Amino acid sequence: MADQSESAGSNVESAMDKISEKIHAHDTSSSDSDSDSPDEKTVSPSSSAKAKVFRLFGREKPVHEVFGGGKPADVFLWRNKKISGSVLVGATAIWVFFELLEYHLLTLVCHVLILALAILFLWSNAHTFIKKTPPRIPEVQFPEEPFLQVAAALRIEINRAFAVLRDIVTGRDLKKFLIVIAGLWVISIVGSWCNFLTLFYISFVLLHTVPVLYEKHEDKVDPFAEKATIKIKRQYAVFDAKVLSKIPKGPLKGKLA
Repeated sequence: MADQSESAGSNVESAMDKISEKIHAHDTSSSDSDSDSPDEKTVSPSSSAKAKVFRLFGREKPVHEVFGGGKPADVFLWRNKKISGSVLVGATAIWVFFELLEYHLLTLVCHVLILALAILFLWSNAHTFIKKTPPRIPEVQFPEEPFLQVAAALRIEINRAFAVLRDIVTGRDLKKFLIVIAGLWVISIVGSWCNFLTLFYISFVLLHTVPVLYEKHEDKVDPFAEKATIKIKRQYAVFDAKVLSKIPKGPLKGKLA
C-alpha cells in the first residue's frame, strides 16, 4: 500500500510539472507575440504609406524648397500677396505697354533717359534760382562678387546643357533625343502663334499661378499624375519594344562601320 501511495504521489507531481511547463511555454509565446505585433503594426503601415506616396516629377521636397526656398519662392507661391500681386500687375502693364500699344523698348529707354537727364541737369544748374538744394546723385558701383557667382552658376548650367546635347547627338540616349525634338517642335508651334514677349509673359503668368495652385491641391493632383505616368510608361514600353529597340545605337553604328 505504501508503494502504491508513493507511485501515485510521484504521478501527481509529474503531471503538475508538465502542466506548469505548458503554462509557462504558453505565457512566453504569447508575450513574444504581443511584443512583436505592435512593432509590425507600427512599422508596416508607415513603410507602406511611404512607399505608396507619389509626388509629381519625383520630388522629395516641398514646393517652396523646390523653388529655392528664398524670396523668389515666396513671390511665386504668394507668401506675400501684396508683393506677388504687384509683380504680376507690373509684368502685365509692361506687356500691355509694349504689345498692345506697340511701344518699342529702345524708344522707351531713350525717352526715359532724355527726360531724367534733362530734369537733373536743369535742377543742378537752377537750384540757386529756385532756392533748393541740388540733387544728391549717389555713386553707383556694382560689387564684383555677385557677378562672379552668377557667372559661375551660369557656366555650370551651360556645361551641363552641352553634356546633355553631346549625349543626344552621339546617339547614346534615344529617349532624351525624342523628348528634346518633341519639346522644340512644341515651342516652334507656340512661337508661330505669338512673339517672344507674349511667350515670356505667358510663362511668367504660369509661374505665378500653376505652382501655388498645385501646392494647394497637390493631394488631389498627384494621384491623377501617378495614373497618367503609369499609362505613359506602358505606352513607352510598347513603343520601345516595337520601334526603339530595333534602332541601332551610336556605338553599334561605329562598330558596324
